[in-house]
Amino acid sequence: MNIAIIGAGVAGLTCATEFVARGAKVTIYEKGPSIGEQACSWWAGGMLAPWCEGETAESSVVKLGQHAKSWWKTHTAQVQENGTLVFALDRDLSELRTFAKRTTDYQSVGAQEIAQLEPDLGERFSQGLFFPEEAHIDPRKSILSLFDQLVSAGVIFKFNCEVEPGTLSGFECVVDCTGLAAQDAIPELRGVKGEMLLLRSRDVTLQRSIRLLHPRIPLYVVPRGNGLFMVGATMIENTERTRVSARSVFEMLGSAFALHPAFSEAEIVEIGVDARPAYLNNLPKVNWRGKVLTVNGMYRHGFLLAPVMARVAANAIFEGYQIPELMDEYCY
Repeated sequence: MNIAIIGAGVAGLTCATEFVARGAKVTIYEKGPSIGEQACSWWAGGMLAPWCEGETAESSVVKLGQHAKSWWKTHTAQVQENGTLVFALDRDLSELRTFAKRTTDYQSVGAQEIAQLEPDLGERFSQGLFFPEEAHIDPRKSILSLFDQLVSAGVIFKFNCEVEPGTLSGFECVVDCTGLAAQDAIPELRGVKGEMLLLRSRDVTLQRSIRLLHPRIPLYVVPRGNGLFMVGATMIENTERTRVSARSVFEMLGSAFALHPAFSEAEIVEIGVDARPAYLNNLPKVNWRGKVLTVNGMYRHGFLLAPVMARVAANAIFEGYQIPELMDEYCY
């Protein structure tokens, strides 16, 4: 089968990986000049943390997100299986208790366990939650790894190509993975702005994703190695993709300082922003729109849910399955 994919973000690349595995010939059209840098995927946190997401997400996100770690382990060497630690400052301990009530598959940890897991935080927090089955990846390295594998498998990439799904001919199927750019065709999509920082500090060492709870802007810190840390992220209901506010940067830096004072001396390597595509219920969908299959609405769960949505798309194309919004029996 000859398939065209529009969009080379995490949705497009995971779909291509699934299609190639079923023997398809795939061509990917990307409006940017290269992989990643103009996609939301470039600014993702990369947390494979389905149980933590259960604090605010639907139960289907928790269930389907549990497939992500094994999928990424199969396709990239970037998976770090060290779990997630969740903390709150003493003034916000009620947030930690609420988080515990809304999530599962964690261990309550005290100062001694925290010191064993993260020595640099051992004297800063007396209690927390540890989610041992969670993991994280470096999104940039992971999508570049998928790109290399797909090129080796014969996938054709056409960069600087902004095309409309209905204008492509010569393909048995067209798959639209363009995210918020598809808003004209999918008016129910909305944008959720996210702002993030990339910091470098040689004075802080972390082995796993850390979440610091706050009533207004919860913080996550994800280690990237070599002293780099991704810090994020805001969730603002608008479609701005270029403007980072001073307030957001101030609040993220303040939360990072609260996690560890050494972040006050960290180098700000990058400040990033993009708008995530989301449906009203914050759940992704795979839909036929005429002869075009759309894979969209990943919200803040791109790397967590893209693998399972790619499997839904593959089953719709190759097996003729009817598509639910999220039904894992069609995926595994």
